[in-house]
Amino acid sequence: MAKDAIGYALTALNRLASSELLDRLGMRHTAERLAYRLTKGGFQVLTTSARAFKSARKVDRPERLNAPGTTTDLFDLNITEEQQMIRDSVRAFAGEVLREQAERADHDQGIAEEVLGQARELGLNFFAVPEALGGAANESTTVTSMLVAEDLSWGDMGQAVAILAPMGVANALTRWGTATQQDKYLGSFAEEQAPLATIAVTEPRPLFDPMALNTHATRDGDDWVINGEKSLVPLAAEAELFLVAAATEEGPAVFIVEGGTQGLTVGEDPAMGIRASAQRPLRLDEVRVPEQNRLGDEEFDYRAFVDLGTLAWCALAIGTAQAVLDYVVPYCNERTAFGEPISHRQAVAFMIADMAIELDAMRMLTYRAACRAEQGKSFRREAHLARTLVKDKAMKIGTDGVQLLGGHGFTKEYPVERWYRDLRAVGVAFGGLHL
Repeated sequence: MAKDAIGYALTALNRLASSELLDRLGMRHTAERLAYRLTKGGFQVLTTSARAFKSARKVDRPERLNAPGTTTDLFDLNITEEQQMIRDSVRAFAGEVLREQAERADHDQGIAEEVLGQARELGLNFFAVPEALGGAANESTTVTSMLVAEDLSWGDMGQAVAILAPMGVANALTRWGTATQQDKYLGSFAEEQAPLATIAVTEPRPLFDPMALNTHATRDGDDWVINGEKSLVPLAAEAELFLVAAATEEGPAVFIVEGGTQGLTVGEDPAMGIRASAQRPLRLDEVRVPEQNRLGDEEFDYRAFVDLGTLAWCALAIGTAQAVLDYVVPYCNERTAFGEPISHRQAVAFMIADMAIELDAMRMLTYRAACRAEQGKSFRREAHLARTLVKDKAMKIGTDGVQLLGGHGFTKEYPVERWYRDLRAVGVAFGGLHL
């Protein structure tokens, strides 16, 4: 079917290119641009076809991760030796690979395949999959996921989103997936070639509220039929598996949609920031999925699903804001004006001090919320407080970073303009990630 569609498209393009009518009408350039966009979009639909996900065994109950055995009621900021080892590896990868590729990935609006391959070698997906399903997780890893997100984003936020999107899907399946869903989908995330996967929540409308969705799912016999449009979906054109949020008669729900499903199409709408995550709009037109592809059962908590995604974005913002602070301190110490470093000016010194204070406040609130989530406690209030602070202060840190570099901050020669654009996403993005 895919070969026939491509063949027809190429035939049409050949006939269009050889037509003299376009030249007489002066429409060749316009027609070629239109044909390029249409066929590019059409081919994207064909290339999202999923691998054959199959159930491997009969299971009676899903695998769940419990709170760490060292959990206490105290808010402990210390991390374990294992977490520190993970952080060291991730930070090295972020500095040596992601930061080096950041400008190219931003320009290309996508992460390079070799970078994704190197990211897979870190084995991050294994920490989202229970040991019984081939992974390495034997306890809840919310805090570990948050630390990984922060360190990857320190290297480059856009590429970090692309790397973490599949891990977010695996985390959601581990936390809420039914036994059948885990058996069919989750084990593949522990394989050498883990599937590209992503979460689609955000919709293209002002003042979007993830609790009031315009994407709807209606029952039709033993199936669900989904209609709507999502925006800012990471890896939308490449993903083999989607978790799509939609409104139902019972309230908001999340559905597992395999790539290549009829009615699932990807558009083009380049974003201002985090361009390396290849975010695109996703349209669902009469997309049909079986009843068993509704994520979770009666224990599914959509509010927690959204809040964990919110904390992931907070962690990304913290990592990028840290990158800004790490960059402007030596810059302002070395940049001279009127015979002395500009950091000797009170206005500059106070601005940098405020950035450090705000960054620590962002980190404390986010860590607190993630810690409570890992312990299995209510964390809705803490997640809301974290996002409220982070979406304001992260954007301010990005703005101040540009301001401190003056004219240099407005050019692509320096990375602060990209960090500024990336940090703007925190105020509008929902979904795509999940701790």
